[in-house]
Amino acid sequence: MPDRELLIRRGKPIQGVIRELWEFRELFLLLAWRDVLVRYKQTILGISWSVLRPVLTMAIFVVIFGKIAKLPDGGVPYPILVFAAMLPWQFFSNTVSESSNTLISNAAMVSKIYFPRIILPTTSMVVSLVDFLIAFVLLLMLMAWYGFYPTWKFALLPLLLILAAVTSMGIGFLISALNVKYRDFRHIVPFIVQLGLYVSPVGFSSAVIPEQWRLLYSINPMVGVIDGFRWAILGGDTSIYWPGFALSVGLGLTLFAIGVRYFLNTERSFADVI
Repeated sequence: MPDRELLIRRGKPIQGVIRELWEFRELFLLLAWRDVLVRYKQTILGISWSVLRPVLTMAIFVVIFGKIAKLPDGGVPYPILVFAAMLPWQFFSNTVSESSNTLISNAAMVSKIYFPRIILPTTSMVVSLVDFLIAFVLLLMLMAWYGFYPTWKFALLPLLLILAAVTSMGIGFLISALNVKYRDFRHIVPFIVQLGLYVSPVGFSSAVIPEQWRLLYSINPMVGVIDGFRWAILGGDTSIYWPGFALSVGLGLTLFAIGVRYFLNTERSFADVI
């Protein structure tokens, strides 16, 4: 019992957090599986929504940016150009949206039993990963339909997915902790995610941004992630703005460090505030 009280009260170093997550790995897997099952429970189309959402968004962007605005596609079929960006964006937006409310929706667990609270927002990433993998299969089918085949860069996608996970979880940890004390965030987050969809290069290539503004544009950490995905998926002569990519990577890692630190520093007050 004394050891357990010490775990709750002290400011845990990252090594202690990793050790605790390993000790509670069965709980993590159980909660992640629960979230996967609950996500599409009592829906008519069920897990098909994992495909329909990115496909419908892709269709809208293809019409608006490809057919009406006629933005350049770099010689790549516009549906593939958009879908290559939809993969990391949907993963990011789903993770941030779902993780931001995990502490509130599991208030009974948080207030009554002890476990590493950081498990709750992390399980949201697992649910988003399932959606990502389903949509990824659809991307492969789309590429085969257009006769568009990957190059060696395709093998780097797991690293870019890790970057997307780090970026989204950093923001998710921060907002989920803030949401415990300031419930306004549950209204703010959907607006921010929706706005982010249009200011990120999802429906268009970031190459359309004037050169003098591209580094500033890369302050959005998802710019580097999306550009990286397109570079790896589209292959060929597809280029990437490396200074902007490096900036986005740095900001993503910084957000992760800030999110984890803030979450751990405020974790001990969750049971009292929630």
